[in-house]
Amino acid sequence: MKRIAIVEPTVMFATVIQWLLLATITGALVGTATSFFLRTLFLFADRSFNAPLWFQMLLLPLAGLANGLLLYYGYQNAPKDLKDSEILAVNAQRGAMPLRTAAIKPIAALITLWAGGSAGKEGPCSHIGASVAAAIGQRLRLNAEIRKRLVACGVSAGFASVFGTPVAGAIYGVEVLAIGRVRHDFLFPGIVASITALQVSRFWGVPYPTYHLPFASGFSQLLFLKTLGIGILGGVAAWWFVEAIQRVRQATDWLQKVTRVWRPLMPMIGGCILALLLIFAPVNYLGLSLPTMYAALEGTQMPYLGAMWKILFVALTLGSGFYGGVVTPQFVIGAVAGSAFAHFFGLDPALGAGVGFCSVVAAASNTPIAAIFMGVELFGGASSLYIAGASIAAYLIIGHRSVYPEQQLAYTKTSWLTASPDVMIGREKVQLSRGFLRWFSVHFGGQKLDLQTEQPPESEKKQK
Repeated sequence: MKRIAIVEPTVMFATVIQWLLLATITGALVGTATSFFLRTLFLFADRSFNAPLWFQMLLLPLAGLANGLLLYYGYQNAPKDLKDSEILAVNAQRGAMPLRTAAIKPIAALITLWAGGSAGKEGPCSHIGASVAAAIGQRLRLNAEIRKRLVACGVSAGFASVFGTPVAGAIYGVEVLAIGRVRHDFLFPGIVASITALQVSRFWGVPYPTYHLPFASGFSQLLFLKTLGIGILGGVAAWWFVEAIQRVRQATDWLQKVTRVWRPLMPMIGGCILALLLIFAPVNYLGLSLPTMYAALEGTQMPYLGAMWKILFVALTLGSGFYGGVVTPQFVIGAVAGSAFAHFFGLDPALGAGVGFCSVVAAASNTPIAAIFMGVELFGGASSLYIAGASIAAYLIIGHRSVYPEQQLAYTKTSWLTASPDVMIGREKVQLSRGFLRWFSVHFGGQKLDLQTEQPPESEKKQK
């Protein structure tokens, strides 16, 4: 026992030193790479909205064609045994990613957002972070377990450098891997990498907005219940968001098979549909839609259908084959929906927007803990209890759905349901649990069960 007592703290101290070095190097490189991407994006993103309508309508199909050709030809020479997915790199590929294709998704995202396609900026940054981390692991010939941690902290660093939230970024990179499970051994590398990436991004001049929401310093039970209502609304909005993207993807696959249209042309068709919508749809829900989100968080009352427009535009953009992030749209959808319906709960529009902002990402990405910390980092500590309740409520309302098809289901969200563990979303078979069925049969089926064994009493067994 004495030898263990000496060896264990020595090993753990060495582990801390190891990850201080590896995660700091990873965070610095990821922060530099994502800063270059973000500053390039800021030069041109959403600029097409100032152009004439005919030019915007022409640009979207051309951007769709460019996306289709880039993604089609760019991945032709990619390794067949490796998928270009950060989640799969950790869950199934031992921390490996196809490095030859690392620049394809960021370039495709720039094309999408320059043309006004409705998507996010964090997806390519998380991809950059994972690719940089995978390259470091490969270069240093690290073992699989360390490589997996590196990729996860690369994702965390990319997320933190986009939104300026290092703690939320660190947790997001771990929590997004599976529903119901957090690898605590991933957290220290994620924290170090996220903080480093944020500081490096600030050094390179990446701006981060500040928010001031009217959360009271003292706790109010009534306000907590009202924000729970916004959380439920956010869960429903997230549900529609996930379903809309999936339905458009299914429709795109069906149309391509029926018409036998060359696959790279499908994003161009999606661009044509988006271009036609510009004739009567509000253009502020195309692109990143950040000015609209900022206005909602500053207290501007948003229209009731604003979130639906954003859901439609993102679903058509990403579902038809454009590439872009899916988290920034969740923030916009949540902020707009929360602002629009806040008055039904007697809430200030800005407060409703802030709660909706966090609750939708908690639900659609299945990352409630990261959403809670994001609320604290962006809106201050007074928001923590309200954001927490709303985020968990939204996380439950959406059920077992996700914007990330590669995400695994580790544990179901309720004891009333059961599913095989560690199966990707969409492939799992969620069904009513035996415990719930037994309870139901007792209370509504007329069957009596022994409370200790949950089996029929011996007298009933003999009668049968």
